[in-house]
Amino acid sequence: MSWLDSFQTAQKEKPFLYTSGFPVLNRSFSHSSNKKHLFCKNPGKVCWLTPEQTAGKQKPYMYTQGQAVLNRSFFPGFDTPAVKSTYSATIKVPEGFTAVMSATTWEKQEKDNTFTFKMSQPIPSYLIALAVGDIVSAEVGPRSRVWAEPCLIEAAKKEYDGVIEEFLAVGEKLFGPYVWGRYDVLFMPPSFPFGGMENPCITFVTPCLLAGDRSLVDVVIHEISHSWFGNLVTNANWGEFWLNEGFTMYAQRRISTVVYGAAYTCLEAATGRALLRQHMDNTGEDHPLNKLRVKIEQGVNPDDTYNETPYEKGYCFVSYLAHLVGDQSKFDAFLQAYVNQFKFQSIMADDALEFFLEYFPELKKKGVATIPGFEFDRWLNTPGWPPYLPDLSPGETLMKPAEELAELWAASSLNMEAIKAVDVSAWKTYQLIFFLDKILQKSPLPDTNVAKLSETYPKISKAQNAELRLRWCQIVLKNNHEPEFGKVKDFLHSQGKQKYTVPIYRAMWSGSESARALAVETFSATAPQLHVNVQNYVKKILASEPGGT
Repeated sequence: MSWLDSFQTAQKEKPFLYTSGFPVLNRSFSHSSNKKHLFCKNPGKVCWLTPEQTAGKQKPYMYTQGQAVLNRSFFPGFDTPAVKSTYSATIKVPEGFTAVMSATTWEKQEKDNTFTFKMSQPIPSYLIALAVGDIVSAEVGPRSRVWAEPCLIEAAKKEYDGVIEEFLAVGEKLFGPYVWGRYDVLFMPPSFPFGGMENPCITFVTPCLLAGDRSLVDVVIHEISHSWFGNLVTNANWGEFWLNEGFTMYAQRRISTVVYGAAYTCLEAATGRALLRQHMDNTGEDHPLNKLRVKIEQGVNPDDTYNETPYEKGYCFVSYLAHLVGDQSKFDAFLQAYVNQFKFQSIMADDALEFFLEYFPELKKKGVATIPGFEFDRWLNTPGWPPYLPDLSPGETLMKPAEELAELWAASSLNMEAIKAVDVSAWKTYQLIFFLDKILQKSPLPDTNVAKLSETYPKISKAQNAELRLRWCQIVLKNNHEPEFGKVKDFLHSQGKQKYTVPIYRAMWSGSESARALAVETFSATAPQLHVNVQNYVKKILASEPGGT
């Protein structure tokens, strides 16, 4: 469908030349004249979608997903975050297709539908990304545009017009200059398995973010925050992934606090803490993956170590460092200095923590790195619940009403007068999410309560917001509410995001016989539209003992 005409990657942009019979991941490539053609159809790395897997259903589509160590099947190079380089690429595509890449500059040659790209800033290999398809764009800000298939572009423009620049401007004020030039967003086909991928200059995101009411636009704050933490300052190996994600979660919540206020941000952080609690309950707190510094054994795919710990426990550790400083403005200044010190570099946790202690010599003198129970070494190398949890009490004004309402719905006899006295029409997305999380924790509810809940809140039970749909599907399954099994099926048919798809299949397989039958039926119908990694996760679930997922 598409081909790579030439590709160059090196610190000094010396072209890599294939020679006859040169093996790349057990594939042999031959050369003809001065052109090198690279074909790679392993769908776990370079992803080739049929028209049926796209939103428009008209043309095929391809994209690459480099994180963590997948770009070695896209091009030859040092596929480690420890090495950064600039790159240039020339991509020739069939007529009617557009190519986009994570590059600072690009140009299209109309005569032969060739695109040339150049990334002038050094980046690790996993951030080199390419997508080719029936893609169009629309401007949504002075340095931002949205890209999508034609059938999605108007929704994308309406949803994100003006908001990206606000997030970028706040990020620059907090963390320093945005060095990547443009910040574009590509809305991927529904089969894209991730929420977002922070490829520099053009973030790839799930179309699930197009809720129609801007209720999920803040999700892109996380990807924007990677512009400083992850893309500019990068973990040197995947065992130190918290350096990317823990700092990014902290940065995301700093931006969110400025834009939306402390109460809303603390509510969102509470949902993140709940995910961490759920993860550790499932694995056991002493699981080795529940450390910030993870030892990835030889032969282990770093993607297989993915979990909430580097995100939420990492966030708690960065918050603890801020707590030690005790002054938000001083810690913000430290973050700017940290980015400036290590920009375009790959570092280890020791580098970050040594710089922290050098920046705050008074804290180093106090011995904060070895406070009993809060030792930096314990944070990094001991599995378990975070020794320190940031204060989320500003969110109580939003959390308490949601908790109280959930208690009313869990009662054996519903007090509809008290329930209807609570007006949820003005609740924002994360307040509704928090409420549904509490309902899920209390499930199964007494008989008929879920049916009444659905009838009372069509804003929730009929929502198009993917985060609400996920939780509603889980509630339906946990309560074996068969009249709404169709909503579970519809949601799984509409998207292929791993974060949504896998938990729902787990819930179905842990549920009733009819829920398990629904799982088999739905997977049989939707498997071709799913990413191969998601297919494999679901296959493992369906191959396990029922109820044992």
